[in-house]
Amino acid sequence: MPKDFEQTGVLDHVANLSSAEDIFTYLLMPFDEEVLNVSRLHIMKRFGTYLRDADFDGMDEDTTFLKARQVLKRAYSDFVQSTPLKEKVFKVFHDEAEKHQARFVGIESLRLAAE
Repeated sequence: MPKDFEQTGVLDHVANLSSAEDIFTYLLMPFDEEVLNVSRLHIMKRFGTYLRDADFDGMDEDTTFLKARQVLKRAYSDFVQSTPLKEKVFKVFHDEAEKHQARFVGIESLRLAAE
């Protein structure tokens, strides 16, 4: 495990890294460059969501490091097995789905003009 956390803490150090590649490297997490290039923002957004939901209370820095690595692996795996369009991480995807649903006219609701 990198020793940079000794001065700032693992989570603070991760928050100060400037690229997805830096985060993967720091957390010693291998990645496929193609997957990361296609889904970078989605993976990082999902990683942030999973980090917020994770409970780090009472963990020492070594355990925090392993937990953060596990969370990154989970976020990354979401997009290895799926696509950004299917995962709908960003609000714009949800808004578009709602618009589509509002415009949808089911066949059962159609009637002949003469009725």
